[in-house]
Amino acid sequence: MDMAGRFRTAFARTFGYFRRNGISAAVWAVAERLLQEKEQRGYRYTPPAKEELIRQKKEAAGWKDPPLLSVVVPAYETPPEFLRALLESMQEQTWQNWELVVADAGNTDTVRLLTKERRDARIRYKKLAENSGIAGNTNAAVCEARGEYIGLLDHDDLLTPDALYEMARALKQSREKGIRPVLLYSDEDKCDGAGKNFYEPNRKPDFNLDLLLSNNYICHFLMLEADTFRRLGERPGFDGAQDYDLLLRAAAGVLSGVPEEAYVHVPKVLYHWRCHETSTASNPASKRYAYEAGKRALEDFCAVQGWDAQVEDTRHLGFYRIRYLPDILTVRKDVGAAAFPLPPRRGRLRSGIYDRKDGVTVMRYAGLPRRFSGYMHRAVLQQDVEAADVRAMRVRAEKELQKAWKAVERGEDPEEVSLAFCRKIRDAGLRICWEPWEGPHGGGKRIEDHRGDPQL
Repeated sequence: MDMAGRFRTAFARTFGYFRRNGISAAVWAVAERLLQEKEQRGYRYTPPAKEELIRQKKEAAGWKDPPLLSVVVPAYETPPEFLRALLESMQEQTWQNWELVVADAGNTDTVRLLTKERRDARIRYKKLAENSGIAGNTNAAVCEARGEYIGLLDHDDLLTPDALYEMARALKQSREKGIRPVLLYSDEDKCDGAGKNFYEPNRKPDFNLDLLLSNNYICHFLMLEADTFRRLGERPGFDGAQDYDLLLRAAAGVLSGVPEEAYVHVPKVLYHWRCHETSTASNPASKRYAYEAGKRALEDFCAVQGWDAQVEDTRHLGFYRIRYLPDILTVRKDVGAAAFPLPPRRGRLRSGIYDRKDGVTVMRYAGLPRRFSGYMHRAVLQQDVEAADVRAMRVRAEKELQKAWKAVERGEDPEEVSLAFCRKIRDAGLRICWEPWEGPHGGGKRIEDHRGDPQL
């Protein structure tokens, strides 16, 4: 997409946000967007050096019993230049033991001819008798796949040359630890219509159930264990969010004993999401139906779990909030604590989430203007955290929390008290879910506000 196209897209996005949320929210959103774009101007996707790609090929060639990795592409009247680039990105993979299944639901012969001209037996073409929608077409491609894991690739996007190698390596490392992954996913970025310029890298966290219940942050590049994929399948009625629906049902395993380590994050950009004027990547409002389908998928997930909950849209398309009735601790037995933001200071956020970075404890999102939503809107999304401040928290073990409060009142470091307290919750196999909109009773309260509270 050229500069004029990107300007039109930005204007459409801003106008849509204004219509949904009002002028004040739109002004803040524009201000944050401009700041983020300024910070990201230095981003450059740098492919692995030629020497590294050669090394990967040699290493992979020496593996015993290398897994076959399948990639499926549901295609429909794909522009020839996009499909050529996709096929080239597959043939440039340093991991050689792959297959690509292209399921063509179009009315022309273009896709068949373009796949045939590659003269590569690993590229398999399947003509579909009818267009059954994104979910149906994907399922048809999955039926043809023979690999141990199956990856999803949109017909106009690209893989980096090391994508399948990095997935295979992560798979091998997990198996050496005795873990059979359910799924693997990577970081991603966006590219222009020509596939030459790259921007907006999406650096993802490791598997985080509650963040996934707020937004499909996993998205691209996703590989799912083949038997799991065939058992679950993509469901009609969720087109536009069919991958999100699939992910939610696959992720449900962590609520029934599947270890979180079986959901593997590869922290490298392995996928380029092509941004052209009709794509969701460039203009979320162009596929509003997809976000409505995502909400339905999330509602279905909650219903299957037996959760008394309501799914609500946030100000940002495709980002949701689950409101638990009467509260998350009553509804979710896997959650040991609900954490809330500390009161903002001088208009800046104090999330109360503690992270370790370079050996130092820091507070996530600290200093962010209160009306900003943060990188990928994560500062306004529910998410699991390792540790949060005890001064704005509700837990099951009320007496233990009261002990922690008293320790802080005696002058002990709130950070150290919180880290130790939260470690006990995590060691018990329970989650700490951060809720960014409210405190224990409508706002992040200071410790003295909680004394004598009958709900604690």
